[in-house]
Amino acid sequence: MLQIRCVNNHITKSFPEGSSLLEVYHSFENELNLKYQVVSARVNNAAQGLKFRLFQNRDVEFLDTTDGSGFRTYVRSLCFVLYKATSDLFPGSKLFIEHPLSNGYYCNFRKKKHDEPLTEEDIERIQERMQEIINLDMPFRRMEATTEEAIRVFQERGFSDKVKLLETSGQIYSDYYMLGDTVDYYYGSLVPSAGYLKVWGLEKYHEGMLLRVPDRKNPDVLAKKIDMPNTFEVFAEKVHWDVIMRLSNAGDVNKAVLNGFASQLIQVSEALQEKKIVKIAEQIDQRFHDAENPIKIVLITGPSSSGKTTFCKRLSIQLLACGLRPISFSTDDYFVNRVDTPLLPDGQYDFDNIKTVDHELLENHLLRLMKGENVEVPEYNFVTGKREYNGKHLKLTPDSVLIIEGIHALNPLLTATIPDSAKFKVFVSALTSISLDDHNWVPIRDNRLLRRIIRDYNKGAYSARETISQWKNVCAAEEQWILPFQETADVMFNSALNIEFAVLRTHAEIILSSVPKNCPEYTEAHRLLKFLHFFLPVSDKEIPPTSIMREFVGGSSFKY
Repeated sequence: MLQIRCVNNHITKSFPEGSSLLEVYHSFENELNLKYQVVSARVNNAAQGLKFRLFQNRDVEFLDTTDGSGFRTYVRSLCFVLYKATSDLFPGSKLFIEHPLSNGYYCNFRKKKHDEPLTEEDIERIQERMQEIINLDMPFRRMEATTEEAIRVFQERGFSDKVKLLETSGQIYSDYYMLGDTVDYYYGSLVPSAGYLKVWGLEKYHEGMLLRVPDRKNPDVLAKKIDMPNTFEVFAEKVHWDVIMRLSNAGDVNKAVLNGFASQLIQVSEALQEKKIVKIAEQIDQRFHDAENPIKIVLITGPSSSGKTTFCKRLSIQLLACGLRPISFSTDDYFVNRVDTPLLPDGQYDFDNIKTVDHELLENHLLRLMKGENVEVPEYNFVTGKREYNGKHLKLTPDSVLIIEGIHALNPLLTATIPDSAKFKVFVSALTSISLDDHNWVPIRDNRLLRRIIRDYNKGAYSARETISQWKNVCAAEEQWILPFQETADVMFNSALNIEFAVLRTHAEIILSSVPKNCPEYTEAHRLLKFLHFFLPVSDKEIPPTSIMREFVGGSSFKY
């Protein structure tokens, strides 16, 4: 008999060796009184599906979709149902689950005849078939096979994306899943059966479909759909860049690395980003010289570890090349004195709150600068926690443009009395990178989390465990103070590189391996390590010193 301790209620019970997590859950179910349906679990802090069997004493925590790991399990399972429905109804079709968008997942769908458009009637049929699969409560079956056998299974079905991924995985054994007679591959667990998927939706979106998913905070209802046309355009641009580089997924990147093209991938990725920065600088220059509504201020924001600082420096260089004189202006210097900083419910300082910035003073100084006045601007002393005046003066010349970077830069409160015609707004983020395969996207925040873990560790600021523990609060602050203004930007810049995960792997592996197994943060560390192993490691020696990646892995030629 095994001793299984339930982390949810700290009760230990005995179970026969080989018991499944689902059997264990049913034993604890009446005592747990959980509000939402359990979809997966953590076993000794590693995520597992509910069909996972136990053969040793373990700690088990049951998860619903309010937990990040549980949510990913639910969405992956829903994607499989969508894929089965499309393959049942449209033999020879291709489904591409491309990226999170509008609180759902954008899916590109191609019928066997590629020039035949997707119609509303098609989507209705797909919805009906999905609901049939769910009503039948079809089980998801996990199959373990040698990697050679798994490759053969996918080759027979024409899954070149999965074949390339598995061929370059370096694994002896690989798992794949079956739903009825439909085969697919997912790099994480699924729910036990389709009947678990009670909340979902599917609708036409641009030329494809939007797969609607539950609200993370209230999984009983659909997440509210948000129209995101600018973000959609950035994703479309990313797909165009993939075509240029002849990359569709991680397997393509790995094959290119094996064939000696890593250096070329880096060079082309950097060239595409620089081309975009040049285009943004030219837009600013054109608006600056608009006789009727000239801009004087460039506002730049983005969530943590987006590469905003390096982007600002590279943009400034291109503005200089246009004949403008960019002047950097930091919102950090307008922080209120620390004693006046708003507090969180737990009593800690809320440094992400808009009230941490004296936006009235900042706006007053901006207006005076725009009138041509000489202004003494403050400098914030982070040691004393006080704003100081040390004789630093700014005065704009006829060819000057202010560059303001900060997490609140696009918040209307920051520049409320300055007309929009005088502002050019930029949103920077690692919005999307290469997908693992056609049905396995990369969670948007994973890119930034890995960057932050590496940078914090290299600076000696935080360990991987500490960075991971803070990440939930970081994301919550972004949801409140940054992301609501994403779509108001004049232009969006995707700072992610297609080969980035291959380079980050060489830095992150040893850092993530230091996270102890007996702490909650191990769950994320273990997941990220597992995910990184899909990419062949690439040295950063070819990454140029001006690259956004240098802000995180070190070796930048810019001063931060």
